[in-house]
Amino acid sequence: MDFWNNWKLILLVCLTLGLAPFFPEPHLWGKLRWIAGGANGMKPKDWFDVLLHGLPFILLIRIVLLKLLKFSKK
Repeated sequence: MDFWNNWKLILLVCLTLGLAPFFPEPHLWGKLRWIAGGANGMKPKDWFDVLLHGLPFILLIRIVLLKLLKFSKK
């Protein structure tokens, strides 16, 4: 369970899996631009790909929110 709360490891996963492949642009960035453009022609595998590459960032946002909530309660 420690993996889900280890911000250093989650940040590393964001920078590797979350952005790979890096060239010509980060993969997740290209998918998000595709979605913003209306997601025309996206197949289920493309949506899964967005989830796969976006999950590390979701986990990082979760950790930041938990830290902020914990800080605000003190």
